[in-house]
Order: sequence, then C-alpha cells, then structure tokens
Amino acid sequence: MIFVTVGTHEQGFDRLVRHIDLLKGSESIKEEVFLQIGYTKYKPKFCKYQDMLTNDEMNEYSKNASIVITHGGPGSIMLPFTYGKIPIVVPRQSEFLEHVDNHQVKFTKKLEEQGKILAVYEIELLEDKILNYEEYVARLSMDYKANTKQFVKRLEHICLNLIARNT
Repeated sequence: MIFVTVGTHEQGFDRLVRHIDLLKGSESIKEEVFLQIGYTKYKPKFCKYQDMLTNDEMNEYSKNASIVITHGGPGSIMLPFTYGKIPIVVPRQSEFLEHVDNHQVKFTKKLEEQGKILAVYEIELLEDKILNYEEYVARLSMDYKANTKQFVKRLEHICLNLIARNT
C-alpha cells in the first residue's frame, strides 16, 4: 500500500492528490493507495482517502506502507523515518498557490542534499520515483555508505594527526 499525506495546512494540494489519483486510475500504480487529503478540493475517484487522520492513524499508515509520499512539512517527512523508510517528498510550491512561500522547497532540497529523501519538484516525475522506488532507495543507500566511509577516513586522519602532535 502506498500512503500519501498532504498534512493539515489550510491550502489544498490538488496538484499532488489529482496526479496520484490519475496514476492509480490509469493503472500505472498497481498497489492500493490511501490518501490523507486535508483541505484539498479535488476528491479522488480511484483511491481511498480521508480528509484528516489521527496521530495513531498516521503512524499506522506510515508503518504499513511500502512507500510514503508526503508534502514538504517537517512533521510529515520525519514520520516515515521512525519506521526506517525513505519518503518521496513533493513540496508545496507558492507558484501553484499551495503555500504562502517556498520554505517547503528549501527544506526538501536540504534533505535531498543530505541523501535522506527522494524529492520530486515537477509532478510529472513522480510516476518514475514511485515505479522505481527500490532502485532510487538503493542508490541513496550506496551514496550514504560511500559518504560514511569517506567521513570515517577523514576523521581517522584528523585523530592520527592530533595524536602525533601531542606525543
């Protein structure tokens, strides 16, 4: 099951909800999809949905989902991490009247640079991220391991230099 959450911000996120629903309707997405749609005006035709969820429901859906797709709000992004999952993040953008500014885009870019999420800024690219999710996650994991090895080597070098100076 794919779980999609748009949070509780009073502006809707029609762009994301409509796109997911159309992907499900065209059968690009084969899995069951559940959407938390908040104040979104578009009502899904091919996916199960609910306007708002309780904290327990959010946890349950996030825990059981094969993929979590979320807006760029920190609370919604952090929840899948609790269950060891890398979320697909589609930040709300002011140009589409989804938020008052682009702080979600900035936050998403920062997490993307750190290799913690899969980001989608152009909604047309979401299908690829969903269909190839495991491949993208595997790449992130490889990059994370490579960066960790480099960090450990640099830290080891610094420590050895410090020891050498003090002896």
